[in-house]
Amino acid sequence: MENLFLTRQSVFDILKKRNMKKGETPMSLRHGMLGLINLTPMTGYEIDREFKESLQYIWQAKSSQIYSELDNMEKRGWLTSERVMQDEKPNRRVYSITENGKTELLDWLSKPEDDVKTALTGKNAFLFRVLLAGSLSKEQSLALLRSFRDVCVARKAQQEGIRSEILEDEAKYDQNQILFFELVAMHGEMMNATRLEWIEKAIDIVENTDFMKGGAV
Repeated sequence: MENLFLTRQSVFDILKKRNMKKGETPMSLRHGMLGLINLTPMTGYEIDREFKESLQYIWQAKSSQIYSELDNMEKRGWLTSERVMQDEKPNRRVYSITENGKTELLDWLSKPEDDVKTALTGKNAFLFRVLLAGSLSKEQSLALLRSFRDVCVARKAQQEGIRSEILEDEAKYDQNQILFFELVAMHGEMMNATRLEWIEKAIDIVENTDFMKGGAV
């Protein structure tokens, strides 16, 4: 009975997503963008840069999605935009949040139930590869694990850069906001430290394990 219930619930979730209005997203790229603009008026280019440089470990977004959401939110009355003319640079369109936008943002921030439930779930194709790596040779499996270690080491260096950016932002934002910037940065640092600890142990275990011949696919 439990499995039947889960199946029905999954079907319900799929139908709910299909019945969403065209152009809507189940979360919230738009709410994340709304929050950024609430901190300070921004251009589409500036938002795109934030997602690619500072926020890539939290949420990934394509440039086309960002500009599409800006148009949608302006049509909804959550944002207004102003064209700023520049002499020696391309003109800029700066977006600001409206009162309706602030209401929407606060409503989203105050109802985190769905995001809390999904925070520890998701797709991880790399771990699926590790799960099935018994079909590889020892050399192939070590190459797989070492590639992940390289990414973790590079991410550690990038996170140090993000920490420096937070310190630079202290004069720009109030202390409450800086506090939560720090908490998110801490999450990323601790998660990456855990990944590094795990991958080092995993590599050591595989290096010291005798593989059966013929393991390669």
